[in-house]
This record gives sequence, structure tokens and C-alpha cells, in this order.
Amino acid sequence: MIRTDNLTKRFGSVTAVDGLTLDVPEGSVFALVGPNGAGKTTAIKTVLNVLRPTSGRAEVLGTDSRRLSPKELACIGYVSENQMLPDWMPVGYFLSYCKKFYPTWDDSLLAALVHLYDLPLDRKLRSLSRGMRMKAALASSLAYRPRLIVLDEPFSGLDPLVRDELIESILERAAEATVFISSHDLTEIETFASHIGYLDRGRLQFSEEIGALLDRFREVEVTLDRPAEMPREWPSRWLNPEQSSVVVRFTDSGFSPDSTEEEVRRLFPGVREITMRNMPLRSVVVALSKSAREN
Repeated sequence: MIRTDNLTKRFGSVTAVDGLTLDVPEGSVFALVGPNGAGKTTAIKTVLNVLRPTSGRAEVLGTDSRRLSPKELACIGYVSENQMLPDWMPVGYFLSYCKKFYPTWDDSLLAALVHLYDLPLDRKLRSLSRGMRMKAALASSLAYRPRLIVLDEPFSGLDPLVRDELIESILERAAEATVFISSHDLTEIETFASHIGYLDRGRLQFSEEIGALLDRFREVEVTLDRPAEMPREWPSRWLNPEQSSVVVRFTDSGFSPDSTEEEVRRLFPGVREITMRNMPLRSVVVALSKSAREN
């Protein structure tokens, strides 16, 4: 649904997106994550041709993003953290206005979304809370059943109840659409994303199924019989090593139950105990960020 090849976007001497090569499979819920300033919003805007790429290319729905026509745009739903809405319009008028642009607009689906979100149709957009404005924007982007839903930090600053309502409605649409979402809310992302890409300083560090990612990361703690020096032959996949007396800790980014234990015992003579713990997505991303910063 989205494919990029060495996509790059520069602003003067600043490279915001650096050689992004990415595939978003059809039917996936693909999360693009990374620290603030990593280039997530710029990447999305460049993919959708809101910003013109400096070099490289992107395809959306099989079409070069620089040649997206109204036909393709009518199949894309887009909601961003800083969505600009016509504040003078009442909610009901705004939704009626949007309807005219989309041949596949579904009035029954819109009615269900208005009910789910408890949208006040007679109130002007300018008078709504941030959460309600996000609901109105999302309703206007889901009512025409887009094939691709693009969401840029949609949960930022929202209370937990509003986030849950938005996630529920997005997941209901995910059965018939591909969702591409950027967020730094990793706890929420882990509950529903099928694929994840990690962006750091404009560069994609990895892109894979979230299940496979969590399977290959472990927090390892090694307890020794006596204090020992850290081995010189340190595997590159072992990140962020720490040592305190007889305890050594690190993150294994290429975990295998047998080979990890075998390598630990080879590098550390006198191992008393090895503990290997599963890591939530947030801990994985923190470990990667820390490793990238130190390197």
C-alpha cells in the first residue's frame, strides 16, 4: 500500500528523512515509531506528497506519490496531530461538506461514528475540545471507507478514554483497510500494531512484524561467581552492557535460547545464573535509542 525507495527530504543543510526504504503490506496496521524529531511527520508528508522529496521516490496505492490524482486521494484517509479544520463550521455542516468530495461516502457508517464519538452536530468546530476535534476529523476520514488510513500522532494529548474510543473505531476499520500510524505512545501501539518501523534521526533502523521483533529481544542478566572484566569479544547484537560487581546486564537484539546461553558461558567463565526476560515494546525502543545515542 505504501512503498518508498531511498526517499530523502532535506531542509537546507538539515536532512529530516535520510534514504527511507519501506514497505507497508496491504491489510497491516503499520506503526512508524521513534523519538521526537526523528522525522516521522516529515516522512508521512513526503510519502503523501504534501512535501516534495529531495530525492528518491514513494508509491501509494501503486501510484507514484507525485502523481496522486483525486481518484487515489479519495481512497486515503488522513488525520494528523495538528489537523487544520474550518473552525467556523458546525460539526454537521463540516461532515456534509466533506461528503461531496468522496464517491464512496457511507451515510450509515457516518451515523454510527457520530453516535460512537458522541459528536455534537450543532456545535462549531472552534468550540470543541482537542479530543472532540480529533473525533470529528477521524469521522470525516473514515466515513468514505478509505483503503488506506494514515494517522500522524493521533493520540497525542488525549485522555485514556478518548484514546480507547479512537483505537476501537480504527481497529473496526482495519479489517477492510491498511492503517499507517506514527506515534510515540508505544504502550498503546503494542496493543494493536501488526508491523513496526523504527526511525531515528531520519534513518530507518528496522522494519518488521511486531511479533518477530519482540521474539528477538531479551533483557539478559548474568550473575558470576566472582567479579570479572568485560570480554573484549563483545557481540554486536548485545546492546547497552552494564556491570556491577558480579552482575552483568545487557539487551540481546538477536536472541536465541540456546545460542545466547552458549555464548554467555563461553565469554564469562564462572557463570552462576543466567536470567533472560521478555521485553515490552517500550523497553525495546528505549534500548535501541540508548544504543544509538551512545554509538
